[in-house]
Amino acid sequence: MTSTMTMFAPLRIPLEDVVKATNNFHDDYIIQHDAIGTTYKGQLLWSGKEMKIAARRFDCKHMEGDLKFLNEISVLYDFKHTNLVSIIGFSDEKDEKIIITTYEATGTLGQYINSPNLTWKQRLRICVGLAHALSYLHYDEGCDYGIIHCNITSDTILLDENGEAKLSGFEFSIKQSVNYKDQVCPCEHTGTVGCVDPTIEKTGGVTHKSDIYSFGVVLFEILCERKALIHNVADRSLPQLAKYHYEKRTLHDIIHPHLLNQILSPQSLLIYSQVAYSCLSDDRAHRPDMHHIVAKLEKALELQLRRENIVRPFFYFIIYFLAFIVLGW
Repeated sequence: MTSTMTMFAPLRIPLEDVVKATNNFHDDYIIQHDAIGTTYKGQLLWSGKEMKIAARRFDCKHMEGDLKFLNEISVLYDFKHTNLVSIIGFSDEKDEKIIITTYEATGTLGQYINSPNLTWKQRLRICVGLAHALSYLHYDEGCDYGIIHCNITSDTILLDENGEAKLSGFEFSIKQSVNYKDQVCPCEHTGTVGCVDPTIEKTGGVTHKSDIYSFGVVLFEILCERKALIHNVADRSLPQLAKYHYEKRTLHDIIHPHLLNQILSPQSLLIYSQVAYSCLSDDRAHRPDMHHIVAKLEKALELQLRRENIVRPFFYFIIYFLAFIVLGW
């Protein structure tokens, strides 16, 4: 591992700088805790400028933690995209394994799934951004291998101050030659409960179509304003619930009225739901590729924006007309 880390030497940041930036990893600076470790926010002075950071402190009691640490650095080092979290550096001193990335102040998408403040237009833009990121990871022409993320959830999707999506959480990702992109790859971590590709158990591993399934779950989370696993009387997961209502043509029954009222273009909803449903196909071969998904989601966004541009001027016309009648303007 030491020889491998040499190639990443320009990214190495002294541990003392990270300690200072996070106030000695103070509890008040914690922004996320999971099975891999704890993430802290901080203010780092680096390369002559001060920047807001997120420092992910890996739990490296076992060699497994070291491998996840290396895996995430490798992916973030090789792949740069507007909708991927950006690496600033790392620290690997005194048994510490820490990855420092840009700080996305808004938090995770999972925190805003059921927020009435997240509009349909914003939700569509988040989906389009994520689709572009995954398309880039799966098929980047400038790289001889692609990335299977293996853990796409609303909690590994970050939002910046402008509401732009930033995909993170690459510790379980798998590199795969573009010449063998349909080949099944063994994977120790198959995903998060509720978002896992159900065909993994049958096939013994993942493909890029496993990411497509998880992305489909996230699309329905965004549309239905609820997390993937629903604890109700039937204890039914969102993928099952969404597929049932889509097939029965009663999808509107599981979309909150306040969001449904914002969907001005029925065609936008139709295209969006068709894409989300096709991602959840039980047959991997029937799931769409990311290129196709990008085009469809961009169309759904375009239709919504077009409709908003028609409705908004008409709305203002009515307001001015009423003001003229009532106030005698």
